[in-house]
Amino acid sequence: MDQPSVYFNSWSEKYRRPFGSIRIGASVWFTVRVNLQQVIKVTLVIQKDGEAFQEFQMTPGTSCARCYKLEFRTDGESGLYFYHFKIEYKDQDGQNKIIYYGKAGDGFGGQGEVVYDMPAVRQYQLTCYDHPDPAPDWYLHGVVYHIFVDRFKNGNRHGTVLNPKKNSFIYATESDTPYYIRDKNEEIARWDFFGGNLQGIIVKLPYLHRLGVTVLYLSPIFEARSNHKYDTADYRRIDPMFGEIKTFQKLIAKAGRLGIHIILDGVFNHVGADSRYFNRFKTYGDGGAYHDPHSPYFNWFTFRHYPDDYDCWWNVRDLPTVNKDNPMYQDFIYRSPNSIIHMWMDMGIGGWRLDVADELPDEFIRGIRSAVDQHNKKNEGKVVIGEVWEDASNKVAYGKRRHYLEGGILHGVMNYPFRSLIINLLLERTPAIEAVRASLTLKSNYPPEAFRANLNNIGTHDTERILTVLNGDEQKMRLAIWLLMTLPGVPCIYYGDEAGLTGGKDPDNRRFFPWGRENKTIEASFRAAVQARRSNRDLVDGDYLPFSAGRLFGFIRYCSEDSFTIIIVNPTPDQVAIDLKAITDPTGEEQISKMVGELFAEGTEIAPVDFILKIKEKDQLTYR
Repeated sequence: MDQPSVYFNSWSEKYRRPFGSIRIGASVWFTVRVNLQQVIKVTLVIQKDGEAFQEFQMTPGTSCARCYKLEFRTDGESGLYFYHFKIEYKDQDGQNKIIYYGKAGDGFGGQGEVVYDMPAVRQYQLTCYDHPDPAPDWYLHGVVYHIFVDRFKNGNRHGTVLNPKKNSFIYATESDTPYYIRDKNEEIARWDFFGGNLQGIIVKLPYLHRLGVTVLYLSPIFEARSNHKYDTADYRRIDPMFGEIKTFQKLIAKAGRLGIHIILDGVFNHVGADSRYFNRFKTYGDGGAYHDPHSPYFNWFTFRHYPDDYDCWWNVRDLPTVNKDNPMYQDFIYRSPNSIIHMWMDMGIGGWRLDVADELPDEFIRGIRSAVDQHNKKNEGKVVIGEVWEDASNKVAYGKRRHYLEGGILHGVMNYPFRSLIINLLLERTPAIEAVRASLTLKSNYPPEAFRANLNNIGTHDTERILTVLNGDEQKMRLAIWLLMTLPGVPCIYYGDEAGLTGGKDPDNRRFFPWGRENKTIEASFRAAVQARRSNRDLVDGDYLPFSAGRLFGFIRYCSEDSFTIIIVNPTPDQVAIDLKAITDPTGEEQISKMVGELFAEGTEIAPVDFILKIKEKDQLTYR
């Protein structure tokens, strides 16, 4: 059987130029190499998302033997294109044959593979965005700290808990383990509280400043029945257990004097059943949609059978879903001059993290973004980040392709794919080359500004604590910290991770900060990694080139070929020597091997579960 040979690499500018996402109206130059004797026709087959396939015949190249080339120009609206190649040729017996070339079996970009049946083709992705949409520099250059307010610090004298809620309980000590009390229907019967508040954050601002934090991302602070506050009861009021608006204004002012911005958690997909809008339990009198069909809030909600059968988030009856297409709700959240967005932006916050962005229509988020942008002053800029757990460039939610990152909607998203990459690498679940291919696929799929603005994490209030995931291994924890601080994107520390806090699934991952019982070794690793990031332009603004060398994972962050930083990580329990000849450059170029060879000698050894970071500047520096 004739064995055809075809080569294309979506990450190499020899074969697809320019790299990665492109702007509307830009051209892309495709080149594919076909090592067959009797080629009849080589075709680029490309499909605008949701439209029919188009075929463009490629022409033989003049500078590359056996290469076929084509210039493709994008037009129309932003969105995704999917493409592959079709090669028609004659085999040794003179029979006409057709083969196809698409992505490799692992689903990542880069070098692909030949398949013989059209249904087996895995298509490459080309992202086309409307306009560059950079996040503000204070965010891009920052280090974020995520605070679950009830679990961080009680700033009141003698630890007095503010305004305890009815039918709840308060833990006896700060070291108690969080625990849910559920009823026979598995719903929360008693919410539990430790008593953390906004004054506690104010008290600990010097600690956060010394740690190197420049942005605080707060879990929801608006009035709600629960401890987590994702069941908003009143968007205009600070929860009484956290403090008052004047306390929040004091926090903004004091944080600002330390160069620290504040991002709020916006929960706009649903509200609490115990809210002034729904008011199922009559906490807010006789009104509300649940009890009054004439309530001004009634049309915010979708009742299948009034009042007990209604749309709610993931069938959680405590979280009735709001109709985001309702004009009155849009006015309330972002469109009117006294909307929720404008109210809190007027206080001087730096922006929003939008909860469950998958549930919010693109146009609803665009409306929020437009309102936020009205508060840009002195060219400082504001930021809007979305909660998306997958590759947000091609996300489909509720049957619709989402366009979050194509300009004017989200600046970036929470980078859960990078969290998975870090964990799987350190636990040796995936080889280094797979981590390289996964990260480079994200880079090529995202618009460059969005890739830089992604909020990187190794743990959140929705995941197990990173130290627990790593089975308490502090050496692996150290590597996770340094990867968080050196990979592209904006690093976000989940409160308590720097103190060595452990915890499994919710609610165990929401323990109180262990003040006075911190793990000083882990804290020192965080401090060193934060300082390295903030003092190194490559780690903040530099491009990203990942590579592997056997079991070693590495990447280059660089602003130029004269100034760059290289990190090589050994996640294995063995001492491993760097084999420069084993470096796998996924772009098919020689740039990576050349740059690594400048800083690392053949045979340089990396200790088990360790890393080496080297910087090329006027002098050569090494961090360990």
